Amino acid sequence: MSEAGGKTTTTGYAIDGTAFAGKPVEPGLYPVATPIGNLSDISLRALDVLASADLIVCEDSRVTAVLLDRYGIRKPLAIYHEHNAARERPRLLAMLRGGMRLALVSDAGTPLISDPGYKLVEEAIAEGIRVIPIPGASAILSALVAAGLPTDTFLFLGFLPHKAGTRRNRLGEFRAVPTTLVIYESPHRAAETLADMAEVLGGDRPAALCRELTKRFEEVRRGTLSELAAGAQDDPPRGEIVLVIGAPLGDEAGEADIEALLSAALETKGTGQAAAEVAKTTGRPRKEVYALALKLKAVLDAGSDGDDDAPPTGT
Repeated sequence: MSEAGGKTTTTGYAIDGTAFAGKPVEPGLYPVATPIGNLSDISLRALDVLASADLIVCEDSRVTAVLLDRYGIRKPLAIYHEHNAARERPRLLAMLRGGMRLALVSDAGTPLISDPGYKLVEEAIAEGIRVIPIPGASAILSALVAAGLPTDTFLFLGFLPHKAGTRRNRLGEFRAVPTTLVIYESPHRAAETLADMAEVLGGDRPAALCRELTKRFEEVRRGTLSELAAGAQDDPPRGEIVLVIGAPLGDEAGEADIEALLSAALETKGTGQAAAEVAKTTGRPRKEVYALALKLKAVLDAGSDGDDDAPPTGT
């Protein structure tokens, strides 16, 4: 495991030149939320934990060092990311079993969200090791607050698939879900993804593109999916992006929406299972959805039989 920082040289931190002693914390694993851009968005409790930890587990020591340097914290750093997680997890668990205090951070925001930290937490819990979350900044919540869309319920989808066909199928699974959707996206795929969203989810759905939240060039673009797609094509967004999409217009999923959901589900599931999942998602009667699934399955099978190049379909 790569480590940086050497031996612990400080047990406290400084804010605007004023030194503070880090309050000691108990042994255990501490997932610590860190700023998503503005280094001032760190809690005093988070600083206490970072200053008291025996080891800080991070994705990239160069990124974490910027935050620690800002507050005068000097601690050993251990690198833990998706490429070495399986190899390094046993060593970290051994440290925890030995009574050490480990702080777990991501490059930005709340750990475990779209990173491998959950596996370390899962195994720590299985071994009876205490896990103490230290809340703070979150790009998901910041985007929801800034978007101006309903927040009483929302669904986080993480990153969508990179391939266009798979991405559209994934979006189709959530077309009729009656809630706000939150999605992470990279800037070089934003225009293409928004175009797919307009096509699959409906171009008139309200949405927001939030980029560089809490940073100097923070921007929130609001409009329909069609408007945002066109805007991203003409003026490509840069930086970290969170997309927030409002719920479907109308109170109930129509037959076209249900067919889209069933088509996506039938690609990987049997008729009964696909119908059950779509009925649960849309709130429509299972018998009604199952009858539609049978009709759709028959059409799909007929089309497959007439296409020499089509792969065999499962049931």
